[in-house]
Amino acid sequence: MNATLAPLDHRNGRAALVEACLSVGLDPAGAELVRIGENAVFRLRRDPIVARVARSEARLPGTKREIAISRWLDTEGIPVIRALQVPQPILAQGRVVVLWESAADTETYGTTAQLGEILRRLHSLTLPAELSMPPLDPVISARRRIARLTGLTEDDRFFLRARCTELGSAYQALTFELPSGVVHGDANVGNLLRGRDRQAVLADLDGFGYGPREWDLVLTAMYYERYGWHSLEEYQEFAEAYGYDLLQSDCYRTLADLRELIMVAWLAQNASHDPKAMNELTKRLATLRTGTGHRDWQPF
Repeated sequence: MNATLAPLDHRNGRAALVEACLSVGLDPAGAELVRIGENAVFRLRRDPIVARVARSEARLPGTKREIAISRWLDTEGIPVIRALQVPQPILAQGRVVVLWESAADTETYGTTAQLGEILRRLHSLTLPAELSMPPLDPVISARRRIARLTGLTEDDRFFLRARCTELGSAYQALTFELPSGVVHGDANVGNLLRGRDRQAVLADLDGFGYGPREWDLVLTAMYYERYGWHSLEEYQEFAEAYGYDLLQSDCYRTLADLRELIMVAWLAQNASHDPKAMNELTKRLATLRTGTGHRDWQPF
């Protein structure tokens, strides 16, 4: 990341959005900030468009790949968000902006059964030779996120690094039952938008990679088993639609622990300027240290 580039927040994210929209003739006035995570996501008021502002120009190759993945999945009949047909990605204010067709006027989500069905179809695809896909490596992803964190105590940083090393060794020792293939990388109902026709549309394509397909199943399993965010019925519908129950696999616990570490690191990158995020981060760090309190976690 450019050393002079400030951490992504709603102000500098909006400045990049305004510059990008004006460059392609769109009106950014009154754009609604949907959320800030790995990207700042805005919904335009005057056009059915959602904009994603990435943290720095380092995301340029990744955003180009997202657009190519979206177009490939569309040709394969997978319901997926579509990139706006303008020259993009767009460089603005030292960041990267991608404009997507809005699936709906409000952000509502598909069901666990729809997610299981779409993942089953997605995982059956063969990657075309012309489309490169990075190998999935959640340990490297966790390590990089932790290295970028600011605003944590040195004790917390040391703990997260040590936990990452421990889980990295456990991950390398796993034996997976499902064959490796294309994976979404962040598959959960929060990334399955319900369109205007009530059909589910797969979104957030920046985590796509090639690796163990169990990684795409772990979040839904955790949301049920650890946090109670899904009911037993919702989880069973997911597992039935996909055709595999990750909770019965020996690799579930390690995958869930690693995914949980990434979730905490993701939250920590916004906690310094968001009191609610800081409160939730404090709670989650305590859970990682003690192994208790999962049911107190709130979706964020």
